[in-house]
Amino acid sequence: MLPMKQQDKLSHMVYAGLFAALTALLTAGLHIPVGNGYIHCGDAVILLAAVMLPMPYAIGAGAVGGMLADLIAGYPAYALPSMIIKGLLAFTFAMIGGEKHLCFRRVTGLIACGLVSVIGYWVTGVFLYGGWIAQAIDTIPGNVIQAIASSCVYVAASAAIARQNRMQVL
Repeated sequence: MLPMKQQDKLSHMVYAGLFAALTALLTAGLHIPVGNGYIHCGDAVILLAAVMLPMPYAIGAGAVGGMLADLIAGYPAYALPSMIIKGLLAFTFAMIGGEKHLCFRRVTGLIACGLVSVIGYWVTGVFLYGGWIAQAIDTIPGNVIQAIASSCVYVAASAAIARQNRMQVL
């Protein structure tokens, strides 16, 4: 039997791996192409990981899941930028924090994460293809829609988790 601290560490690593796999699956497997990106539910999983796991594990889950999703979906040029941006999403959401899954600070975190994602992929588009204005026109609208959709999925999932936790009376 492992000591409690090692059990917690192992448990966090297992959950981080599950969150990374879910992020990759829900990003690469279920997406709608838009501009030079796509709309998906993977960011909502990253946000849930940032709430449910300690920060280093959440960052790792988001970074690895985002990178794998781009490799699986056939966007290898975006793998490294996605690893950085998705890790920043988890970091930002975990740092802003909050006492619950749904509270004022979490809403602020959703807005901040949306900005991180939109700006991150706009800069990535400029780096890969050039043209600040052209990339703003091409990437920003789709990424704003992506951020809003992921925020809505996060809110729905968090509400379901909160309801499930209230229903469990042991």
